[in-house]
Amino acid sequence: MPDISPITRVVVPGPTPDLSPDLSLVVSRPMSWDAIPGTMLPMSAASTPDPTLRPDIDWFDWHAPYGDPGSELSRRLQVVQGHIRRALSERAPGPIRVVSLCAGQGLDLIGVLADHPRRSDVSARLVELDPRNVAIAREGVAATGLSSVEVVAGDAAVTDAYAGAVPADLVLCCGVFGNVSDEDIAHTVATLPQLCAPDAVVVWTRHRAAPDATPQIRAWFADAGFEERGFDSGTPGVDGESFGVGCHVLRATPSPLRTGVRMFRFVRPGRARHLT
Repeated sequence: MPDISPITRVVVPGPTPDLSPDLSLVVSRPMSWDAIPGTMLPMSAASTPDPTLRPDIDWFDWHAPYGDPGSELSRRLQVVQGHIRRALSERAPGPIRVVSLCAGQGLDLIGVLADHPRRSDVSARLVELDPRNVAIAREGVAATGLSSVEVVAGDAAVTDAYAGAVPADLVLCCGVFGNVSDEDIAHTVATLPQLCAPDAVVVWTRHRAAPDATPQIRAWFADAGFEERGFDSGTPGVDGESFGVGCHVLRATPSPLRTGVRMFRFVRPGRARHLT
């Protein structure tokens, strides 16, 4: 595991349990699941990109830096997985529902569930548009025996994708906010209570390149009735322009799901950054 010491931890004081990542327990794997004992998966999903996706980024190739454990994306994944692991561990006994927006290859959740003691309690829906990433995620689900995890090929930006899978106890919104307008970020945050169960945990990411939008995003979460549990940041110069990972808990009353609502659209063509 790479040295992750440059990651900066900002914790909001209060009596709530600490959700800081236990990085000694992180599992992260790139584009295949060969590092899980007894499994070796082919890269059979490499096909022509879906033409409806952003033409400036190949979302399958975007995952390549996960193959380098010292990469910016791998370091961010470690932090995200730490929050997932703790959120699952601290949930009350019983079923745990999870949804993941723009799930990619599912490395964050599947990597944690591979060896988590609450894995049998988890039912999850991962929503991803790129069919090659969907195929890889489904291979990961099969390889780890996660029979209650489904990977849906669809538009994660529309609330219809989550009908029947919410309210969720854990909502993952990683790799989204760096690709959408500020207006759509605000709209998505305001809509997230529709996906949440009471006291649901939301984990989100956003790069910290100028202008750094993460302070405003954290304020929008507060406005939407979320309590911040912590905010992790990579170090500029070590992690490129640095990443941000937020973890919030819904304290307001959840809202009923309204189908047919579009939360965001991917924009900013030509901005082919790896870290989103």
